[in-house]
Amino acid sequence: MPQLNYTINGNDLQYIKIDLEPGQEAIAEQGAMMYVDKHITVDTILGDGSPSRLGGIGRFWKAVKRSLTGESMFSSVYRNTANILQTVAIAAPSPGEIVPIDLSEHGGMVICQKGAYIAGELGQRIQLAFQKRLRVGFFGGEGFIMQKISGQGIVFIHASGTLKEVTLAPDDQLKIDTGCLVGMSSTVRYDIKYTGKLKNSLFGGEGLFYAIVSGPGKVWIQSLPMNRLSKILMNSALGGSGNRSSWMGKFYLLAVILVAIATVYNKP
Repeated sequence: MPQLNYTINGNDLQYIKIDLEPGQEAIAEQGAMMYVDKHITVDTILGDGSPSRLGGIGRFWKAVKRSLTGESMFSSVYRNTANILQTVAIAAPSPGEIVPIDLSEHGGMVICQKGAYIAGELGQRIQLAFQKRLRVGFFGGEGFIMQKISGQGIVFIHASGTLKEVTLAPDDQLKIDTGCLVGMSSTVRYDIKYTGKLKNSLFGGEGLFYAIVSGPGKVWIQSLPMNRLSKILMNSALGGSGNRSSWMGKFYLLAVILVAIATVYNKP
């Protein structure tokens, strides 16, 4: 089957336009579809569709582990049933950039942050990538679990904000804010390190630890992690400046909470 023919459109809110050959298939996260042509069929499968020696129970357990990586337990498979090219459009989940990665250029595998995967070629697998060192798991920003995406062809991941791609030589090393690390080649070594100064940790605004990545391989870095953006938005809504906008933000947040509570209690 030929490699996916695609274009990435947009600036801050991007989508992938994939032109499928007759009989060709693509797979994407559930709910990511933007539009499809007339002769595209959409099928829902458990997990990434990969087989298991344990049958249905094994596939279900794989789907559960997949959900721990920030993805849904089900995926959508798009297939061209016509004799001409048909188009599938897949949208990014939030503002940022879509990153196409050819797995063959990275030994058939990349390691990514939780929830980074958007779409790819059928047959690719998303598995847990546990951080081996406890301190990396506790303080590394991504926790004990990251995504291991393996297989062949193009995979699409998502980065928040603006993307920076860095190629590391065997002796190169880079310090990165723990939340800004999007993905890396399987050959890249990942560790964390204390900032070294209590004053910087308490008042510098950068936290207690930063990530250290060592080559060889590629690293993808995002400028605005979603957790940082959510803090900015929350602080703006609940700011204590006393102006009208901050009070309106508090009122709006309170209204949302009250509506949610009322909805729960009014359910039959």
